[in-house]
Amino acid sequence: MNKSALIFMLLVAMVLVVPGNASAVPPVLGTPTIDSPQLLDWGQDVNNGEPDLTEQTANRLVDLHGSFSDCDIALSTAGNYHMALRDLWYDIYLPQYASELGLKNWFFTTSPPVALKQLKNGAVVFGNMSLRCMPQLAVGPQKVINDLKAAGLTEGQQIPIFRNRGNVLLVKKGNPKHILTIWDLGRPNVVISTPNQNYEKNTFDNYSGSIYNIAMNDAAHAPDGWDAGRLFNSIFGPDKIKENGTNHPKWVAGEKIHHREVPWSIAYGRADVAVIFYHLALDAVRRFPDTFEIVSLGGTIDNPQPLPGNQVGAHFAVRINGTWSDKQVQARERLIDAFNSAEFTSILEKHGLQR
Repeated sequence: MNKSALIFMLLVAMVLVVPGNASAVPPVLGTPTIDSPQLLDWGQDVNNGEPDLTEQTANRLVDLHGSFSDCDIALSTAGNYHMALRDLWYDIYLPQYASELGLKNWFFTTSPPVALKQLKNGAVVFGNMSLRCMPQLAVGPQKVINDLKAAGLTEGQQIPIFRNRGNVLLVKKGNPKHILTIWDLGRPNVVISTPNQNYEKNTFDNYSGSIYNIAMNDAAHAPDGWDAGRLFNSIFGPDKIKENGTNHPKWVAGEKIHHREVPWSIAYGRADVAVIFYHLALDAVRRFPDTFEIVSLGGTIDNPQPLPGNQVGAHFAVRINGTWSDKQVQARERLIDAFNSAEFTSILEKHGLQR
């Protein structure tokens, strides 16, 4: 190809790429309204830097793809004490032991207890991220620990970690439905939110059992014609409530993680109230003081004294057997030390929990 032909072809290409009628685009002067679903912004426990691709409509690990299976420490735990575990992990455990033990790769989950299925299936999955490190330690209520023991997955004795302080009612700020006692949950215009009874059976049984048993012990204050059975069936029975000619649910539930889902339901009007652990309600009010408030079920908001029938639960830790490296064993034992420390006792008390 001669020089003239080459120059001609380049000129043609420039005309095609840059049209002759292209004009300067005007400056953008407006600001859009961000189109995102209404969600409670729980924030992140630590600032891990940029780029941060977290986004509420879809990027909940949808655009993070990967799998890893080499961890120095992995903890599988019930997540309802996530606020206390966050303080323990970042303020006590890592500062004291990460450098000493050379801890670089680790994770813990704060969902409902998944340890048994996680150990059997070899992974826990968030979106497109598969975490295949097996946990050296599991934390959960007694039934979770018993199931792990029965499956032959544990070693050593279980270790008491904390007790909760019973349940309270979580309502919208200002308590617009004037919900004051357990009996108010039976009113036709009151919608209650609970954990998913299949995915979080232990917690659902605690909350629903507390409703029934508090009412059983408070018959003197029951509305005329009501008893604990009628209250329970008004919530968990098959009938929907008819109001203004249309049926609406009396009872709503989340899918998997009630300590995020239940507050959302109340914040955005899907539900009016939830029976929920005191420490979870306290955390919700502290994070969103203009959105929620607590109605006590015994004692006061600052000093709960659970009513008769208001169930108090305990959590325990247990070592998971496995072929662990010396570093993994040391990391696990130091985590147990941190759980047993006086510092963690103070953290628990700050977040409405107790030994």
